[in-house]
Order: sequence, then C-alpha cells, then structure tokens
Amino acid sequence: MLTVRGLAVPGVASFDFVLADGECIVLSGASGSGKSLLLRAIADLDPNPGQVILDGISKKNLPGPVWRTHVVYLAAESGWWGDIAGSHFADREIAAELISRLGLSPSIFDQPVVRLSTGERQRLALVRGFELKPRVMLLDEPTAALDDESAGRVEAILSERLSMGMSAILVTHDTDQAIRFAGRRFRIADGVVKQVAP
Repeated sequence: MLTVRGLAVPGVASFDFVLADGECIVLSGASGSGKSLLLRAIADLDPNPGQVILDGISKKNLPGPVWRTHVVYLAAESGWWGDIAGSHFADREIAAELISRLGLSPSIFDQPVVRLSTGERQRLALVRGFELKPRVMLLDEPTAALDDESAGRVEAILSERLSMGMSAILVTHDTDQAIRFAGRRFRIADGVVKQVAP
C-alpha cells in the first residue's frame, strides 16, 4: 500500500491519497498542469514537502536509488546512460522474456540506443521498469509512441502485474485506456488535484 500525505509540487496544492495493492489510479490534466512533477515527487526525484510511505516505510528513510527499485518511475522520455541497449538491464533472461512479449527481438540488446525508434526505446524503458518487479509503477504516457498492437502488448503485461498485486499511477491522454485501467481517476485543474467520476 502506498500512502501519500500532504504532497505538493510547484503549482499544485498539497493532497492526500492511498493506493491499494493491485490498484491503478489514472491521473489526467492539461499539459503543464503538474502530472509529471507529482510522479517525480512520489519517486523521490525532486525535493518536496509531504510524506510518501510504502508498506509502512517512508521514502525519507531509504536512499533514493533503493526507493526507486520499489517505486519505479517511467518518464514519457526515459534517460539512457549507456550507448548499447543491453547495458541497461541487470537480468537479461527476465528482460529477454519481456522484450519478446512486447514484440521486440533479443538482438535489440546489441543495438546502439541512438539507432532505436521512439517506440522501441519506450518499450525498452518499460522492460527496464518491469524487470525490477516493483511494488508500484508510476507511468507517464507509457504507450503514447506505440501503435495499437504494441500498446495492447504493454497493457497485457500491466494488467498481469496489477493482478499480481503491483499498484500503478497512470498518466494517459488515451480515454479508452483510462477507462480500462482506472480504479479511481484524479484530475489536476487550476493547481488542485480532485477525484473525478470514472
């Protein structure tokens, strides 16, 4: 269970919520409203007031890199620190299975990141996150660059992980996707986070 109390980021008033095991919350709002900032705050990537607690452990009591193995943030455009795609994966066996499920060839491990398409990089970033088997995933437009078939593959893995108890906060502008995944829906408008009808 992820508990958020008094969390605030620039331009967005503080708010509270509890994310249950296996639950997916969908977060929406106009571009620039603060959705990504909130995900970054929960992931302990930016300083912020408030408390974020996972299964009774505050993010303040864990080093940031350790916290982010349990609460994984997938940015709309993920960063890459190595030139070759395979250098970003700790367990190639787990990653290879996920890569296959997402319609990619294991040969992609040997490809330079700069030669990959936006959609390939997005799927690899998802594999990098799923590989960690996190308790919570913070997903910022995870299928925005993907065709319908690839997006469907991503959704199938996400649904599977949710059924196994992983929780997620999903930022998406895809209304149909929001309907498929939202246990609850929140919207940021005028600097306020409000729960909205499904």
